[in-house]
Amino acid sequence: MQASFWIEKWKKSEIGFHQSDIETNLMQFWSCLGLKPGQQVFVPLCGKSLDMLWLAGQGHKVIGVELSPLACEAFFADNNLTPQRFREGAFEVWSADEIRILQGDFFDLGWEHLVDCAGVYDRASLVALPPEMRARYVLHLTAILPLAAKMLLLTMEFDQAQRPGPPFAISEAEVRTLYEPVCEVKLLHTQDSFSPHSHLARQGLTSLEEKVYQIVRP
Repeated sequence: MQASFWIEKWKKSEIGFHQSDIETNLMQFWSCLGLKPGQQVFVPLCGKSLDMLWLAGQGHKVIGVELSPLACEAFFADNNLTPQRFREGAFEVWSADEIRILQGDFFDLGWEHLVDCAGVYDRASLVALPPEMRARYVLHLTAILPLAAKMLLLTMEFDQAQRPGPPFAISEAEVRTLYEPVCEVKLLHTQDSFSPHSHLARQGLTSLEEKVYQIVRP
């Protein structure tokens, strides 16, 4: 899956993955990481997620990375924020208050971008990647994160044959295969989220589970 895929999604406003409300599982389980106000949180493939506002409201400094300039522009415009914009290496930086979005390729991030990062919130990053990209993503993420950084990971499990991704189904076994070589993985929550009236049901899904994980270095 090329970067152009996501650029086109935003150009065509095909952003069904965007949530118009704060993620419930974020509000319920974020405290499990034990982070303090003032600590920095990283949101990979952040889009225009309102979850960044909630994290900033908890006193965190938020840094996101996002390919699409339209997504960055929409986030600040939708929330009546006027960003400062400037170039920083491979990234165009959009910054206002406690939120800073690096517009560019996730794989261009280096450890220096996340040197102050204490937490990671991944709701829409791993599930956005096809199977052949996930190992590379996790390898790069764990290589550039500080050793003490903790992660809250949200995934979905469903029959991938019933609906092509993205979002993609990620099994617990795959999460453990990807992360357990260097991290401890703890399943915090499993929820049956299937609704026969949802857009996913209209697309052919007959079941859907959401899972929440805490991931830390041992």
